Amino acid sequence: MTSRTQTTFAPPVMEARRWLEGVSFPDNQPLINVSQAAPVEPPPAPLRAAMAEALELPETHLYGPVLGLPALRAELARQWSAHYHGTATPDQVAITSGCNQAFAATIAALCTEGDEVILPTPWYFNHKMWLDMSGVTAVPLSTGPDLVPDAQHARALITPRTRAIALVTPNNPGGVEYPADTLRAVFDLARETGIKLIVDETYRDFDSRPSPPHGLLADPDWHDTLIQLYSFSKAYRLTGHRVGAIVAGPALLSEVEKFLDTVTICPSQLGQRAALWGLQNLGDWLAGERAEILDRRAAIHDHMPLIEAKGWRLMGCGAYFAYLEHPFADSSATLAPRLVQDIGVLALPGTMFMPATDPAGARQFRVAFANVDRAGIEALFTRLASLDWPLATPGSAA
Repeated sequence: MTSRTQTTFAPPVMEARRWLEGVSFPDNQPLINVSQAAPVEPPPAPLRAAMAEALELPETHLYGPVLGLPALRAELARQWSAHYHGTATPDQVAITSGCNQAFAATIAALCTEGDEVILPTPWYFNHKMWLDMSGVTAVPLSTGPDLVPDAQHARALITPRTRAIALVTPNNPGGVEYPADTLRAVFDLARETGIKLIVDETYRDFDSRPSPPHGLLADPDWHDTLIQLYSFSKAYRLTGHRVGAIVAGPALLSEVEKFLDTVTICPSQLGQRAALWGLQNLGDWLAGERAEILDRRAAIHDHMPLIEAKGWRLMGCGAYFAYLEHPFADSSATLAPRLVQDIGVLALPGTMFMPATDPAGARQFRVAFANVDRAGIEALFTRLASLDWPLATPGSAA
């Protein structure tokens, strides 16, 4: 008998790390790791100090409410309402052990065996993995050369078993910031057809637009269709503390509560207190973090000419990611380990973000640049430009 985990592909980031085994990197060409988008620096010192104080509170070490600390739910609802010029109330917020768990809990609350969820491709691989392990069919929605999903293309994929469309914006892996009109069109489609729209906004703090990325929360009945997911990991460098959130209607959250109570009982008390302190005190600091990420995004564009002349194409860029189309004859799945060996670059191939039946992934790479400064980005593009691998025949698939 085969379990669902046995029929689910291996975690891509862990697979990629194995390509480093036995490889040494000279001092003049150290490893450039653009495989993962998690902050590697600790939280800022004031936040660490607040966490140290929280450790002295007896309640930090006890079980807490399944759906999260009331103060954190209330503060997130307040800030969410202000940011989106809409209305979210504390009973429409649940705190989870990271945003991946927010997605898992949402799917558990919405779906049963044989149901379907539409995922734009390239997709976030952990979303696909959870659907596979849940017995839910991931229906790929091709996004084309601009990586932006189209509501009418999604309409053609909806069946009686469809329960949701799941979008990630700014996108992982593509980096694309979905236009507000795109989100509204998909929201209207979901409402019309009686399904849910899940919007994973893990990277929303690094969106380049000065205005809210969409106005969906201003709809007075948003909660009948919209489910928003969020992560505190990227905003406050709390990756190891696993704090995420779901913003949705109370009826859905009552189902989510069953899942969370069974899996983790409650989110980390220390992580929640850190997230709350961050929300209340680190607005200016986070603005500086955003400015730095936007400068690194600009550096990607600045250095693209180095590799555009070699046949590369930038498909999407934003938040933590750049998504590139390469010019070579071999598949990115074959070339990714060679990047490590030949030029000391660890990046994920597009095949990790695509169905096996879609040849487009073989021509693509994801670059996670959040931990690479301007000098590192220049070095990355210089190394990519140095590759002299055989080129693909024009019009052929890798």
